[in-house]
Amino acid sequence: MRLAITGGTGFVGSHLIEQALAAGYPIKALTRRPQPPQVGLTWVEGALDRPDSLARLCDGCDAIIHIAGVINGSPREFHNGNVLGTEAMLTAAAGAGIRRFIHISSLAAREPQLSVYGRSKYESEEPVIAAGNDWTIIRPPAVYGPRDRVILDLFRLAKRRLMPLPPAGGRLSLIHVRDLCRLILACLENEKSFCRTYEPDDGRSGGWSTVEMARAVGRAVGNAVLPLPIPKALLPIGVGIDRLVRGSKAMLTRDRITYYCHPDWTAAPHSHPPTDLWHAQIPTEEGLRETARWYRAEGWL
Repeated sequence: MRLAITGGTGFVGSHLIEQALAAGYPIKALTRRPQPPQVGLTWVEGALDRPDSLARLCDGCDAIIHIAGVINGSPREFHNGNVLGTEAMLTAAAGAGIRRFIHISSLAAREPQLSVYGRSKYESEEPVIAAGNDWTIIRPPAVYGPRDRVILDLFRLAKRRLMPLPPAGGRLSLIHVRDLCRLILACLENEKSFCRTYEPDDGRSGGWSTVEMARAVGRAVGNAVLPLPIPKALLPIGVGIDRLVRGSKAMLTRDRITYYCHPDWTAAPHSHPPTDLWHAQIPTEEGLRETARWYRAEGWL
């Protein structure tokens, strides 16, 4: 089975390519910029808004794993990247006669009313289902691991021993990037996963409270962390600070305040992948320590 992968230069996609190559899958992957050659991997220069490049990406392939998307941007950028980009991939799949389509969405899609990002991910799922092919949708929770730059912020805060958090009472699920990639590959040729939407996690029943998660990240970097839940009414101040520090790359936006304050970002038990298909193998405490070591080795922490 030859794979066409979008988002292969990103955090999840780079890990997926490593695992897929190790498993013997030949791969074609989309890229905007030149990439170093790898045995078994063909880079296709292009983008989601360039149909000619998507046709070249899909030509000769048997399955598509669509990871690429926008995680930070304006409403138009979210819609163009996440919704129209997915529709473009489905059109390219149809043109190449490919029925197998694995779509990497987000747990945010479960609550589309809470953020523009979540709405765009929810709307990206609709055309996948409507296409009527052999699809699988995976909604990961918070994904962590080496090379990730989003949860890196939590490790940097833990290094300073003080971690601002959303209001008290919230819970979330976590998953190591390698476990997520194992699930993607486990689904690839397993008909049990066809026409299913999965919400995977690290196997911790009920997920983690935000305070438990903060302390676990602290242990990973070797510090006792003081979790500091911030009342929702004060979060607009944090929006201004994040915008001042990171400009257009700010992750805390006014749109995301309600999203961050939502009390339940845990994977729903009824949506877990069946255990005979997949289960998480990396304990989160161990995975967080490994991630902290990688950050230090790369000079990120």
